[in-house]
Amino acid sequence: MSIKEQMQADLKEAMKSGDVFLRDCVRLLNAAIKQVEVDTRNSLDDSGVIKILKSAYKQREDAAQAYKNAGREDLYEQENKEMQVILRYLPAQLSDEQLENKLREIIADTGASSPKDLGKVMAAAKALSEVADGRRISTMAKSLLGANA
Repeated sequence: MSIKEQMQADLKEAMKSGDVFLRDCVRLLNAAIKQVEVDTRNSLDDSGVIKILKSAYKQREDAAQAYKNAGREDLYEQENKEMQVILRYLPAQLSDEQLENKLREIIADTGASSPKDLGKVMAAAKALSEVADGRRISTMAKSLLGANA
């Protein structure tokens, strides 16, 4: 079952059960997907949907941080709940240990040895973007390259 099909099934279930929060959240995500499909005149596959979901997650993460800094716990909690819904549809994220092992392999394959080689490592690590946040990848790659120097 594709991610879009799963979202549609969850939307129907939320409507049947009266879960207004889930219904509204899934509708917002569907609207974002539909907007991109209309703009590009293409039907998105799972990888395209994942990009949109990651973007939506990042927006909510930034908003949650802003609300927390402003002392708005109610809005902070709302954003966190929406982030949990988005995580349902994203592929499982790598643990820190798994990510470190993958990056060590990439560093060995690319022959990177210093922080100057970060660009090579990040280019090779693009394949990990669906299962790890870019910021996590970058931070861990920097620390590994700094340790190797």
